[in-house]
Amino acid sequence: MQSIDSQTYKLSGGKVSAVDLFCGAGGLTHGLERAGISVLLGIDIDPACSYPYMANNKAKFLLKDVNDVTAQEIQEAFTSNTLRLLAGCAPCQTFSTYNQKATQDDKRWWLLRQFSRLITEVSPELVTMENVPNLVGQNVFKEFLQTLKDENYEVSYQVVNCADYGIPQQRKRLVLLASKLGPIKLLQPSELGERTVTVREAIGNLPPLKAGEVSDIDPLHQCSSLSQTNLRRIQASKPGGSWRDWDEELIADCHKKETGTTYPSVYGRMEWDEPAPTITTQFFGFGNGRFGHPEQNRALSLREGAILQSFPRDYQFVPPGEPIYKSTVGRLIGNAVPAKLGEVIGRSILAHVAEFEAQKM
Repeated sequence: MQSIDSQTYKLSGGKVSAVDLFCGAGGLTHGLERAGISVLLGIDIDPACSYPYMANNKAKFLLKDVNDVTAQEIQEAFTSNTLRLLAGCAPCQTFSTYNQKATQDDKRWWLLRQFSRLITEVSPELVTMENVPNLVGQNVFKEFLQTLKDENYEVSYQVVNCADYGIPQQRKRLVLLASKLGPIKLLQPSELGERTVTVREAIGNLPPLKAGEVSDIDPLHQCSSLSQTNLRRIQASKPGGSWRDWDEELIADCHKKETGTTYPSVYGRMEWDEPAPTITTQFFGFGNGRFGHPEQNRALSLREGAILQSFPRDYQFVPPGEPIYKSTVGRLIGNAVPAKLGEVIGRSILAHVAEFEAQKM
């Protein structure tokens, strides 16, 4: 491997600046910033990302399709005399286990190639990508790896469970790191002193709500209303149980069919003393997974979903006074890289840079 020139590193002083492709509401950016990396620009095609990204982070936001982003735009965003990190999580719905109908005809399938293009054209010293585990088996990921190797990067990747890193959620993710400085790896939970965080620890002290209510203190702490049937269903639900615990009259017709028996977690309650299940874009709906509150007769609030995604409790998703649409905010939260995972990635990169620096002394 051809490593980075030592003079280039010396000019950087070990400092890292970053551009976040597919930045969403800013989960990865927020984590990188907390780790000590200066994120200068986030890029996303979704206009709903603009406010939360800029309101909670120091970086600028560019509303643009990554297919149309140029190398010059990326290069101009970086600060001179820093090591450059190109980061991103290409939309993962096409590779997710929750999407059984995705095919290569979906244009999102090939967004990873646009990431590859920008890596080749910009040639940053550092690269990171986060995505769903199923991406590993796809040819487009193998192409991505080959591009990195052809461009003289050392590469490591692994599938991690976010719960192992103190994120209060069972969420498996693929994390890739690449560097022109030398071998790089993700720090392990033991190296960071992490422990499992439960639902109770994460959201147990939030003000109670009834179904359909909005908190007077925090407008994002609001939850969906329930039909009379679903109210009876959640009242009959046990933490960690399933609809199989209900009386026959409450069970949905689709679950009585043989094809429906393989979905026991829908209409489920979470457990207080375990991490939450994977927070999806539909977490605010009781019938969309195990998203029932462990104790209260309602689904998760938007704020609770954000906290379980390890966003700070005061992270803002909608401008003050503007309407809060659950489908929009739920999408932003569910699609986000957990902020704490972003911090783990950032700390791993900075540890790698420090190790390189020590070797050069």
